[in-house]
Amino acid sequence: MTREPTGRDARSAEGGPGSGTVPSAGARFAVRAVAFDLDGTLLDTVRDLAAAVNALLGESGLAPLPVATVRDLVGKGMANLVSRALAARGRAAPQGDELAGLLARYQVLYAQRLGAQTTVFPGVAEGLARLHAAGIPLAVVTNKASRFVGPHLEAAGLAGYIAVCVGGDDAAAKKPDPAPLQLAAARLDVPPARLLVVGDSGNDALAARAAGCPVVIVPYGYNEGRRVESLDADGIVASVREVADLVLRSRHDVAA
Repeated sequence: MTREPTGRDARSAEGGPGSGTVPSAGARFAVRAVAFDLDGTLLDTVRDLAAAVNALLGESGLAPLPVATVRDLVGKGMANLVSRALAARGRAAPQGDELAGLLARYQVLYAQRLGAQTTVFPGVAEGLARLHAAGIPLAVVTNKASRFVGPHLEAAGLAGYIAVCVGGDDAAAKKPDPAPLQLAAARLDVPPARLLVVGDSGNDALAARAAGCPVVIVPYGYNEGRRVESLDADGIVASVREVADLVLRSRHDVAA
């Protein structure tokens, strides 16, 4: 009988721990479900985010930010994005009612632009389709405000693959806190150690480690300007297509 590993051992020694590693051809992930980050992992949303940020800055009499700058501000939720964008233009960080008002206005501006310039990253549709067809339950766990998650997935043609969505206002705290992943695991009815996390940033890696989930990182997303090789993850995968390869190969080997 094959022993099912737990926690960080949910991948075998062949895959190996360590920052910046690529899962080897022999890597094994003994998981029962997969949770994906949204922005920067499944969807390239930065142009929509930047358009809404710059509209908000314009209403405040401030100059727009380059898309590349906004890309490095994304990751810890919309309130954080608004605060950091204003700080990038020399404004003091808003607090209390001022922040709440700016956030509400930003969400209106973002809703008007939702999906207009968003694209699906290469390999995502194929990878999700293969995992879904194999009966692997899939979740999206994101710091994005919950009311935008479903519409984004619908517009991208990905909603049919996703069983559970956990947005930024669904759990007690946002990533890097483990609460969103713990909630997703509970809704999927799997132990956190059997939930593979796929993300693009330190928020995903830290949340996964704290929740006791194995985690792999894609290199193309939004990591607040830091190199993904510096993250404490179980490996770097080129695409969601490769995630499907890892998970389905592991399932085949266990069955054999």
